[in-house]
Amino acid sequence: MGGAVTNMYYVYILFSEKLNKRYIGSTDDLKDRIRRHNSKSSKFTSTGIPWKLIYYEGFLNKEYALREERFLKTGEGRERLKYLFGEIA
Repeated sequence: MGGAVTNMYYVYILFSEKLNKRYIGSTDDLKDRIRRHNSKSSKFTSTGIPWKLIYYEGFLNKEYALREERFLKTGEGRERLKYLFGEIA
């Protein structure tokens, strides 16, 4: 049988009410990454604080997480997000 899962990778979507925008990213430490987005240590997202986690998905390896992140940033991926979240996506 398989061993214990040692490291998960996540694709996540944050939403800023202030900007009415979403941010899609990936990480292996979801709590820390959200903290950094909300502490102005990420220049790209500093103007949208506070960012709220609205979605995340776990993957067993980094390659799959990065593939999903890239997909969600495409036109087809944005259509899926509109279906899931409505107009905020």
